[in-house]
Amino acid sequence: MPEDMYEVASQLGKAIRESEEFAALKEKYDELLKDDIARKIFDDFRVLQMRLQEKQMMGQPVSDAELMDAQKLALQVQQNEKILSLIEAEQRMGTVMNEINEIFMKPLAELYKILE
Repeated sequence: MPEDMYEVASQLGKAIRESEEFAALKEKYDELLKDDIARKIFDDFRVLQMRLQEKQMMGQPVSDAELMDAQKLALQVQQNEKILSLIEAEQRMGTVMNEINEIFMKPLAELYKILE
């Protein structure tokens, strides 16, 4: 029954919010928000990353100026402990989300393997 699946998904969302990984990510993000310099570097880096990814997905070339900006921002990111801590927490949360996604997708993977 679909209602059961949605209820389980809702419970999973709650469990994610209550997980150690999510708590650590939130803590690191809150710390970053208190530091205006780190926040600006992080925001600039995210915006540039998204812009470059969009260009790449659309097959557009990345300019030398954009590459230079990316290198400068990456250096600033690497030199900022708050940003590095946040990125590490994001990576741990990402690992959890990938593992959950594998569990979710297993029924479909098994189905299509049977059909092959």
